Amino acid sequence: MLVVAPVTADATSAVALLSAYPTAVWRTRGELLRVRGRRWLWLLLIPSLFGGLIGALLLSRTGNRNFVELVPWLILLATLTILLRSVLVRERDGDNRQPQFAAALWPIVVAIIFVVALYGDYFGAGIGILMIGALSFIAPGDIRHVVALKNLVSGCLRGVAVIVLVIGGSVDWKYGAPMALGGLVGGYIGGLVSHHANRVVVRSIVIGIGFAVAAYYFWKLYGPAVLRIGGE
Repeated sequence: MLVVAPVTADATSAVALLSAYPTAVWRTRGELLRVRGRRWLWLLLIPSLFGGLIGALLLSRTGNRNFVELVPWLILLATLTILLRSVLVRERDGDNRQPQFAAALWPIVVAIIFVVALYGDYFGAGIGILMIGALSFIAPGDIRHVVALKNLVSGCLRGVAVIVLVIGGSVDWKYGAPMALGGLVGGYIGGLVSHHANRVVVRSIVIGIGFAVAAYYFWKLYGPAVLRIGGE
């Protein structure tokens, strides 16, 4: 049975996940070209870099996860946000990709992205779903545009994490290298699907994955306790 220290496992999987983002971003570049050079994009990227940096430093220095019980609830909340996006946020057709809300709300937006990025490089579980949930309130357009932004922002925060974890010697390259090759292929295929698939299909896939991941972590946290109680 393969046994790897938690920090090493997370660092190695971070390398594999990072390799998926360049190909995913490349496949969805058509959506991103519409926001290239926009100042508000930096208000998403900069807090994601700082949040990812702090999350990776916390992981490498402590390895503890004192709030792991929150993980399935956060993923469930993000999935419900994506599910109810059509009700909570008015989607706009056309090429307009400028967020439409008051400038006074931008500090809240920056704080949300920072917290999600910190979570992503500290816990990691379900970061894609959480980032899509956060960006659903920010990015206009359909779900494919949100997924493209998620690929870019998540790639940035994952890149910072990998740098920190590699410098700290936490990566097991014996497993990380082949996993990274799989990540490259998976990222390309995922970007291809999200770029060409119908937006209803993309949204359904994202929601399905979100509920599945939330259910997995709910079972992981509470399932064994339920079995013990039932056995008694």
